[in-house]
Amino acid sequence: MYPLKFVPVFQKRIWGGQKIQQLLRRPVPAQTARAMVGESWELADLPPGSVQGDSTGAAPDGSLSSLIANGELAGKTLRQAILAEPAAIMGAAGSGYFPLLIKFLDARENLSVQVHPDAAYVQKHPGAHLKSEAWYVLAAAAGAKIYKGLKPGVDWRAFSVAVRSGRVEPLLQAVPARTGDCHYLESGTVHALGAGVLVAEVQTPSDTTFRLFDWNRLDANGKPRQLHIEPALEVIGFDAAPPPAPATMDRGPGNGPWRSTELAHGPHFSIRRVSLEQGSGAVAGGQAVVWICIRGQGVLTCQDSPPTAFAAGETLLIPAGIRRPRLAVVSPCTWLEAHLPESSGN
Repeated sequence: MYPLKFVPVFQKRIWGGQKIQQLLRRPVPAQTARAMVGESWELADLPPGSVQGDSTGAAPDGSLSSLIANGELAGKTLRQAILAEPAAIMGAAGSGYFPLLIKFLDARENLSVQVHPDAAYVQKHPGAHLKSEAWYVLAAAAGAKIYKGLKPGVDWRAFSVAVRSGRVEPLLQAVPARTGDCHYLESGTVHALGAGVLVAEVQTPSDTTFRLFDWNRLDANGKPRQLHIEPALEVIGFDAAPPPAPATMDRGPGNGPWRSTELAHGPHFSIRRVSLEQGSGAVAGGQAVVWICIRGQGVLTCQDSPPTAFAAGETLLIPAGIRRPRLAVVSPCTWLEAHLPESSGN
């Protein structure tokens, strides 16, 4: 077993831009190179019926599993690899669907004000899928914002009136978007990524989004995009605690050349930012982990497999069955390390 890379799936979005190809240097196909690419799905393993109509790349049954891009498994989907070697890929997580969806998002314009289903809603509506997520800010324009949660005292009645009259923004909490911050958004949290922000997103495997307000924007046909006001109002956690403050960049001392900072920890995943400035070192194995490289270049080696080179803008799945993994830095390297629910990463 060896580190797996994947073929990204690019999603055109009305609010998307050019940063995924320009700043992250993702290999956007020529036919979409000039399009407004809002999302790059870097690692996905979504079951049938999961992918919504405004997302592309799904199989006829509404499933989507990333195509492996490197090594002897190249050309197979992640789903096929997991079914063939569940313990080697997933470890204790078994042969189920991979429990994380990894994306890059480029918001040239504000995303719609939206909310995702919580566990209670999903239980009553089998076609919906729970979605909690975290945004790590890779780049942000001056004055850019992230909308997360409602202002204190906003209840169902006040928000319902605001949504139906198109006066939503005054009721939203807005925080500055700063490079290096990580925002955790539990399901049921009203939120929107503001214009001018590029993020890496770690989320539960869901494509279910309920739009509340779309900034009075019109689509390519001159029509407003569909809103989902009733289900959205049902899942908003009006009595929930405010969303946590963003985890900020830790510039303190590390363990020799290694530095590691916890950014998010929840029931569905945890995220750490890890860096190695120079040299090489052993990497912990035995559990499936996702790396999202955000700076520099490195080479991962493991027993019985060729080395795997990676660079900023690439995503790797480090399988549970990888043997004696070791990282050598080509240039100072920083990555986000996303752990599955069964492993906290501590």
